[in-house]
Amino acid sequence: MSDPGPRSYWPLFDLVIRTPRLEIRLPREDEFGALLAVIEDGIHDPSTMPFRHPWTDQPRARRERESAQWWWRQRAEWSVDNWSYVGAVYVDGQVVGVQDLLAVHFAQLRSVTTGSWLGRRHQGQGLGKEMRQAILHLAFAGLGAEEALSGAFDDNAPSLGTSRAVGYLDNGEQRAARSDDVGRLVNLRMDRERWSTARRDDIALSGLEGCLDMFIGTPRI
Repeated sequence: MSDPGPRSYWPLFDLVIRTPRLEIRLPREDEFGALLAVIEDGIHDPSTMPFRHPWTDQPRARRERESAQWWWRQRAEWSVDNWSYVGAVYVDGQVVGVQDLLAVHFAQLRSVTTGSWLGRRHQGQGLGKEMRQAILHLAFAGLGAEEALSGAFDDNAPSLGTSRAVGYLDNGEQRAARSDDVGRLVNLRMDRERWSTARRDDIALSGLEGCLDMFIGTPRI
């Protein structure tokens, strides 16, 4: 009997989001090394910590193991009521970062949350904005989302600047644990109407039909 290949039982591998500058898709296991190399090369100023959990400060061996565990876990625990699409971002075939799209009870709430990181050597070139616009196209145009949420600590100017440039509006603040301290988290939100006013016509989705039920469930007949 021939091997049907992973696409037959994990159709998320077929989903690709393309813009004129980049593409986002689920990384294969043999591409984890390229992602880890980007992380090792640096994704933020070592004197700062943009993440709630300081995973980039871990010793290299532990960081690599826990990163792989995280990517595996998102797939193993995927359900229509709680999913996390961890898409690798590629420019000219080379991985440069990660763009996430997460949701809980999406079929009912139509609300998503975005998160991302980008290698330092690729920052300052507009790629952060481009990959956010790409994942928002999947959310709104592909999945029918009604809102997208994001957030960053108040001293993370690049992340906040990207969100606001794409069209998110400030949506309140909150105290949040940050390593062994407490920081001020700025929340942001974009609704469907606001996204529609700046919608791009040069972003394409392929392979979504085969995995759509994994995001929104199977329609009742």
